[in-house]
Amino acid sequence: MIDPLYSLSGFAVGLLVGMTGVGGGSLMTPILILLFGIHPATAVGTDLLYAAATKTGGSLVHGWARSIDWSVVRRLAAGSVPATAITIAVLSHFNLNGDAASDLITLVLSVALFATAFVLVFGGPIVALYRARVSELDPKRTAMTTVLVGALLGVLVSISSVGAGAIGVVLLVLLYPHLPISKIVGSDIAHAVPLTLIAGVGHWMMGSVDWHIIASLLVGSLPGIFVGSYFAIRVPERALQLILATTLFVVASRIAYDHATQASSIFTAFSRRAVP
Repeated sequence: MIDPLYSLSGFAVGLLVGMTGVGGGSLMTPILILLFGIHPATAVGTDLLYAAATKTGGSLVHGWARSIDWSVVRRLAAGSVPATAITIAVLSHFNLNGDAASDLITLVLSVALFATAFVLVFGGPIVALYRARVSELDPKRTAMTTVLVGALLGVLVSISSVGAGAIGVVLLVLLYPHLPISKIVGSDIAHAVPLTLIAGVGHWMMGSVDWHIIASLLVGSLPGIFVGSYFAIRVPERALQLILATTLFVVASRIAYDHATQASSIFTAFSRRAVP
């Protein structure tokens, strides 16, 4: 049965994704954790398969528009697919419902959210300065670095479901300064499909996916993306980016604070038991 609260959240996130192109995993996972009280592992696994579904539609649109550089996608996947498989294998040895897995996920999620907020605010000036100073890169070094970037994204996304959006786009812009931004975005979205699908299936096999939530989110997010895309050219992009960056910074701070408070409580309780 469809839950209207999840659908409403999906619509809100889809609206932002349609207007800015980023914010899916960066907002959906924290929303599931902070607003709905979903366990971090379940929130990540659920968001990964939700993202795989939404990004499949986006990659089809970019494919029809011929705005995907498949050589870049292959290089990214060469790094992300093995890294994702290894990360999922490592996570499978932990109890995902336990405190250790929860602490790891919240820590990586906080770092990824802070990084995404930084990229949204300062990514444009950094890219402009980089493009003014760098005219050409060594093709072999670029290819190897792209594989490493894919591996980094594979680890980040598998643990936190965040990283394949704004972070991936900026890194690709730095690696391919002469590639049109439409192909950068298209390639990043196309690469996110196998990445989130493999990671999501891994989480599903470990029992950290809620299909009921996914269905409810999709019911809201699909029309949200459509409406957001309609208003994208009518709202100042920079203003939206700053609002989204501020939101991510506040959310990351809240998650980090809750994590630190919980860790402090555990340490205090342990200290009291240790002292006779």
